[in-house]
Amino acid sequence: MDFEAVRVFVDVMKLRSFAAAARQRDMDPSSVSRSIASLESELGFRLFHRTTRKLAPTEAGSEYYARVQSLIGEFDRAGEAAMDLVSLPIGTLRVTACTSFGQRVLAPILPKLRSQYPNLTIDLVLVDHHVDMVEEQIDIAVRFGSRPEGDFIASKLVPRRFQVCASPAYIDKYGQPAHPTDLENLDCLLFSMPGYRSAWKFRDASNEIFNVPVSGHLLVSHGMTMTACAVAGLGPSLLPDWLSRQEIASGSLVDLFPKYECTATDFDTAAWLIYPSHSYLPTKVSVFVEFLRAEISGPA
Repeated sequence: MDFEAVRVFVDVMKLRSFAAAARQRDMDPSSVSRSIASLESELGFRLFHRTTRKLAPTEAGSEYYARVQSLIGEFDRAGEAAMDLVSLPIGTLRVTACTSFGQRVLAPILPKLRSQYPNLTIDLVLVDHHVDMVEEQIDIAVRFGSRPEGDFIASKLVPRRFQVCASPAYIDKYGQPAHPTDLENLDCLLFSMPGYRSAWKFRDASNEIFNVPVSGHLLVSHGMTMTACAVAGLGPSLLPDWLSRQEIASGSLVDLFPKYECTATDFDTAAWLIYPSHSYLPTKVSVFVEFLRAEISGPA
């Protein structure tokens, strides 16, 4: 049996589209169609109902998929385990993270990673939403917040901390806020996502927590763009410190309330490394985890 045709079938089932499977595999759609037709001929039954508008598995196709998808996973892991014994990590590692984290944190350390593991191909999937790791064949994800729940392994990378920052030009023009409650009367820069644009939370040295209502005329959905707007003097902004650390060090941003912890949602959150729960962890994933931990020594 053509094992590659079985892999193509599994991809089509996951994506419910010949065209999408072709794009993912960098194949011509007609090649995917021929591969499925050949597999159907070899099996002796149809795998899909096909119309011009819809592709749906047959009952036999669904049953076949339920049995072969786990077998393919085990087959791949067996090959990875054997390869790990005789060589440095090779193959493709698909990593997903938000676009700003990819640009600000991952991109600068990629040259060192490539130097250490020249046979490893890195496929960065940078999107500002959570992708389905199984459907998108993601090996590892970087996600932020409280400990994630689900059928996967979650390993804390680093704590996540925020600062309320403004540019020196803004402070020169409007003055230095003396207390976080002064933000209530200022035109703040706000993340457009829910939970970030109506109030910020502060915690003082005695662990007392208080909320400060915030408002503003500029909402931004992208982290690095928010940092650029703050540097441009458009107002105070609540930024994770991996987005503001360089600017604070260079003097282009000022931490307005260094004696307070702050957040928009919950305190004591973190950056998490998420990977599918398997009995065997491929070397390509483990070396990436170790590398990332070594390189990101400060809070994220």
